[in-house]
Amino acid sequence: MSEAVRRLTAAGCVAPAEEADELAVAARGDDETLAAMVGRRSTGEPLAWITGSVAFCGRSVLLATGVYVPRWQSGPLAERAAALLPPVGRAIDLGTGSGAIACVLLDRRPGASVIGTELDPVAARCARQNGVTVAEGDLFETVPASWEGTVDVVIAVLPYVPTGEIAYLPRDVRAFEPTAALDGGDDGLEVVRRAVSESRRFLRSGGHLLIEVGGDQPGTLVPILERAQFGSVGIICDAEGDARGVEAAAPRPDRRTPRAVLG
Repeated sequence: MSEAVRRLTAAGCVAPAEEADELAVAARGDDETLAAMVGRRSTGEPLAWITGSVAFCGRSVLLATGVYVPRWQSGPLAERAAALLPPVGRAIDLGTGSGAIACVLLDRRPGASVIGTELDPVAARCARQNGVTVAEGDLFETVPASWEGTVDVVIAVLPYVPTGEIAYLPRDVRAFEPTAALDGGDDGLEVVRRAVSESRRFLRSGGHLLIEVGGDQPGTLVPILERAQFGSVGIICDAEGDARGVEAAAPRPDRRTPRAVLG
């Protein structure tokens, strides 16, 4: 273990002791396996790919090599979506990846119906292993037509890094994680705009759309949602007050609520 910690420290890992502990558990007491895992981690390969799982919102999520690793920053969005989802409601997790957010919704609302959509077949398979029902295709492409106009919550963690900023991401992210899960086009909102447009067909009146974005993107996304005639728009913030996403409600026939900042 001391050698594992030393190698991880030398590789620049922020929490080498904690990572060595996780790898040791995954290696199940086999020193050769542990050494091989430490070698992989030293190259920058995501820890979750090596151990095969990641903690997200208090639960363990299986993770396959090549699948985008869910970040803790997505937690507030997932918890907000779960709070908005009725006990027997319907939710769609766009770009579900490993299915982490869909798992949170199912944990919090076991009586609800949840579909994750995913274009990447490797990620879709991983989400199914986590117990998520997956509609494999682009955004809403393969969601059953019977869900149109009936969905209470649509949540989306889609690619939102501007193409020109990909080069400035951490080296290990650029080297290992799938670019398709990161690159959102010129301003980062290329896929997000399509999600906004297409979600109206599936959301019921008064249903909610929650989208993760970063940096100053909420300021760009809010007017996009308002032009799409969503009834209310609010910014979702974390405990430190940093914007993590945007929430919007499909308009009711005769009522709109003002914009708000949601903690």
